[in-house]
Amino acid sequence: MLASIKRQLAGLDHPYFFLVYALLIIGSVTLGLVLDFPLIMALPLVILVAFVAVVDFKKLYLLLLMCIPLSTEFYVAGGFSTDLPTEPLIIGLTIIYIYYAFQHLRSLDGGFFKHPYMLLLFLHLGWMLIAVINSQLLFVSVKFFIAKIWYILVFVLMTGLFVKDTKDVKQIFWWIFIPLVITIVYVLIKQKATGFALKDSHRAMQPFYRNHVVYAALLSLFLPYSIFIQNWYKRWSKKWWLIIIGTGIILLGIQMSFTRTAYIALIIAIGAYVVIRLRLMKIAISASLVVIFALLAHLANNNKYLDYAPNYETTISHYEFNSLLEATYKMEDISTMERLYRWVAAVHMAKEDLLTGFGPGNFKNFYQSYSVSSFQTYVSDNPERSGIHNYYLMMLTDQGVPGLVIFLLLTVFILLKGENIYYACTDPIKRQTVMMCLLSIIIIDAFLIINDLIETDKVGAFFFINVAILINVDLANRRVSKKIKKI
Repeated sequence: MLASIKRQLAGLDHPYFFLVYALLIIGSVTLGLVLDFPLIMALPLVILVAFVAVVDFKKLYLLLLMCIPLSTEFYVAGGFSTDLPTEPLIIGLTIIYIYYAFQHLRSLDGGFFKHPYMLLLFLHLGWMLIAVINSQLLFVSVKFFIAKIWYILVFVLMTGLFVKDTKDVKQIFWWIFIPLVITIVYVLIKQKATGFALKDSHRAMQPFYRNHVVYAALLSLFLPYSIFIQNWYKRWSKKWWLIIIGTGIILLGIQMSFTRTAYIALIIAIGAYVVIRLRLMKIAISASLVVIFALLAHLANNNKYLDYAPNYETTISHYEFNSLLEATYKMEDISTMERLYRWVAAVHMAKEDLLTGFGPGNFKNFYQSYSVSSFQTYVSDNPERSGIHNYYLMMLTDQGVPGLVIFLLLTVFILLKGENIYYACTDPIKRQTVMMCLLSIIIIDAFLIINDLIETDKVGAFFFINVAILINVDLANRRVSKKIKKI
């Protein structure tokens, strides 16, 4: 049936088709203005998307990637929000992929689905489903779970289908890179109008970015791509110059985002590059875990964490970056201390249900009653209903200890296996592909320590895209290895 529709569409008389489409645009805009109903104006776009989906849904996938830097958060009735146009595109592509998978079951790459990364992702989803079933607010958790499924279907499985070699990686790079740089230039122009004032930076990032953290995270995680891919083009060529200039703009955007996490994440990424090159990932991860557990033991001993409670009167917002840095190490910055307020509450919540937690997406609905008043700040009433600002603790409170352990296993194994994939590559460009994906994931992991961004289109999408690319490189390495053995 789908093939028949494609043949009919391919036989359209193109001049007449575009004339009809132009009339449709004019008619829908006119009708939308007359009826004062702007949604009608979106009809031509919906029809165009449907047309592309039928003819070649890879173009729709690329359109989604292009829209990630351009998407904006839109609030609807009932306190819900969505990202436009990315979330409708993700939902549409999910339906298309499911239909495609059923039509091509025999031709799908079984090795991709059996890869250890995928098995851990399936385990992650499986335990999340158990946590959903035991959720204290079922509707919230079901919505969270469905969103996770469509993220994995589109950004892992569809990426695995379309991004198989260097040519494909170049293609997705340009579809993201150009709109990303455009949004950065837009933000920088708005920031310049306010003298790059820290207090106005949030407003300057609208409508493309919810806040400066999301903005800095996207720029930081994409930086390894622009740094490595410029090596794939002839020096001094037009595309090489575009990437060099764009990379400079990305670096300037990161600097002007005034986001401490971004600076730390990039320093960690530089260290990780050295670690991977020296093949020290096991040692680095082991040392990191020892430090983390030692710190947790120190804080838990005789409730030592209470010594770090803020002074309610002096813990305020800071509008100069230098004073913000000073306030951070003095424990007087409101954003840092509000995070501690929620993290302490999260630990108390976790003790309530160590097995399945409160259910995915439920932290913000329950944490207030588990908070410790001595950590309270001026913004602890949380009018924005924002989350925990630590993805690992979110796993603990929402999905219990098993949920956290599974996610940590996934995170650690991606890095350990990724290092092996890097050294299995005989092609230097493939090695660079693996390195940039690993560094991008490491930057995301660093942001997850003080933010919960995996469920956002501007960050979570890239976590899964990187995983899919790593899987395909690993599968390609195996095929090369088999050919060599046969010879």
